[in-house]
Amino acid sequence: MSRLRPLLAGDACLHPASVHDPLTARVAADLGYESAILGGSAASLAVLGAPDLILLTLTELADLTRRITRAGAPPLLVDADHGYGNALNVMRTMEELEAAGAGGATIEDTVLPRPFGETEARLIPLPELVGKISAARSAAREITVVGRTAALSVTGVPDAIARAQAMEHAGAEALFFTGLADLDQLRAIEAATRLPLILGGTPKGLADAPTLARHRVRLALQGHLPIMAALEAVRATLAAQRAGLAPGGLPDPGFVRRMTREATQAQAVRDFLT
Repeated sequence: MSRLRPLLAGDACLHPASVHDPLTARVAADLGYESAILGGSAASLAVLGAPDLILLTLTELADLTRRITRAGAPPLLVDADHGYGNALNVMRTMEELEAAGAGGATIEDTVLPRPFGETEARLIPLPELVGKISAARSAAREITVVGRTAALSVTGVPDAIARAQAMEHAGAEALFFTGLADLDQLRAIEAATRLPLILGGTPKGLADAPTLARHRVRLALQGHLPIMAALEAVRATLAAQRAGLAPGGLPDPGFVRRMTREATQAQAVRDFLT
């Protein structure tokens, strides 16, 4: 069974760690995070060094997922965007991410990649969304299927609820909402749906985990800040070295050895190379 499913079935709201490579996965596990997420923006930055413009391929996402999960990540939710095409592509996406060790994957209803000449976000038709979620569920064996909608900020609360209900009926196991504006919207969603809820972000004044938990929110993202912090740390270190200065903020060597599992590797060398 997917390790993500018991967390969604619980009664707590968790903040998943945003991870983007094997070491961040191990740091998250070391800190005791119960879950982790590989966001599309973090994946695009890690693999391509580019904004999240749907330039990443499924192969690249699955490869990155595999590197993260094999390093010992907490149960991992992967942002699978639009499933890399139509409903048949969604099936392939779920199969590849499950094989890569993901605990769950989100399939969203935004029209992606951005069509020529369009400047505003647009959502796929509801029947197409239903087909994608149904296809995802038919392909999934252990991986958790999460239906994601951007309707709150694109078409409004009534459409967001209609899409959520349709995804429930199509076999989604959790519902992911972006663009939540206030508690009233959350209450309306809670009243109209039955599945565990995931929030892509929370407005000011609505980040309290116990409050969110009472409204059936089981995961609430906090932004993909670790990769941004890592970028700044690299910049500061290289800038100091270029200036002939000793860089600050370096991790304790013992921590590095633990995160890289140096003792395990050393033992393998003794066992098999000497």
